[in-house]
Amino acid sequence: MTSVSTGGRRRALFLMHGTLLLLGLGVVTGSCSKEQEPGTAQGAGMDIEQEPYGVNLFTLTNRNGLEAKITNYGGIITSLRVPDRDGGFESVVLGFESIEKYLDGHPYFGSLVGRVGNRIAGGRFLLDGREYRLAINNGPNHLHGGIRGFDTAVWKAEPFTSDRGPALRLTYLSRDQEEGYPGNLEVEVVYILSDDDELIVEYTATTDAATPINLTQHSYFNLAGIGSGDILDHELTLNADRYLPVDDTLIPTGELAAVAGTEMDFTTPHLIGERIAQIRGEEFAGGYDHCYVLNGSDDDSVPAFAARLKDPGSGRVMDMYTTEPGVQFYSGNFLDGTLRRTDGIVFDKHGGLCLEAQHFPDSVNQAQFPPVILRPGETYRQTTIYRFSTTP
Repeated sequence: MTSVSTGGRRRALFLMHGTLLLLGLGVVTGSCSKEQEPGTAQGAGMDIEQEPYGVNLFTLTNRNGLEAKITNYGGIITSLRVPDRDGGFESVVLGFESIEKYLDGHPYFGSLVGRVGNRIAGGRFLLDGREYRLAINNGPNHLHGGIRGFDTAVWKAEPFTSDRGPALRLTYLSRDQEEGYPGNLEVEVVYILSDDDELIVEYTATTDAATPINLTQHSYFNLAGIGSGDILDHELTLNADRYLPVDDTLIPTGELAAVAGTEMDFTTPHLIGERIAQIRGEEFAGGYDHCYVLNGSDDDSVPAFAARLKDPGSGRVMDMYTTEPGVQFYSGNFLDGTLRRTDGIVFDKHGGLCLEAQHFPDSVNQAQFPPVILRPGETYRQTTIYRFSTTP
């Protein structure tokens, strides 16, 4: 959804969090037999204790061999290996091999995003009669929590085994006035790699003062496998009859427009590249970057079907379910080949796509949208599930 952040700024923010600047990511396995004490993990015949302010990489492997690698820096999913129709495993998310590559700057690859994901117009909002001003970091607007968002935080990490499969609990205290937001916000995110081949992301948060919150996960998916080319021949279905038109700075106009009969319509399967040339406007950089209004269900506490992504070549299928009212579909328009891994893989335009479960952009300024204000005594909850399978 954005251009790449500068590496120098990310390195400075990393040090501001009081962390040790490590040359690589230490590996901690998450295949423990029972819930472990905080800061430790057991697996592969070894016990590993984390450094107090260190950054570690946790590997979760389910009984079917699916593997997720997650670091407590930004809660980033660095790799997610799933099988194709022939049983060949490849990572289906864009990511790097070392912490330094992330510090050099990236467009939120695999990150947890907050305190408020997506855009806030003009970087300001009114709450209970008081105006709050936030960092302007995306044209004239505030994006993804600001300069020092949750994607740069070092989260406390606790690997454990849930009754659904290996899991990782991440917690973070976002202090009052961090990036201009009010209230001390305590956030917990649990990643579960279930034995039903699901990556489950469960979010909860509480606050001591009223504050906006809109958390999301910003992985870039390519079901053909990392380094395999673009996603234009992926087939996408979205359970959404409407979407949010935006102005030239990507702030919603307030209208909920019907997708029927337009290039925005994915209510039935379409190849992503089929109508992408019809997306006009410099702000979109030649692709999709739109929030879809999900049809949802009568019970918003239960994840409802949101999207299906299919790669005909590999046979990999990803079904997405969420409790959120919207999903931002971004087709990797700003990837431009300047980012590359040490193994030579280059991230070109449309090299991956995002399906970000969330509330609507600029909801804090648009009263007709579902509310995003969390108050003391309330608990923010969200669940998003990515379910993997194959077709013949």
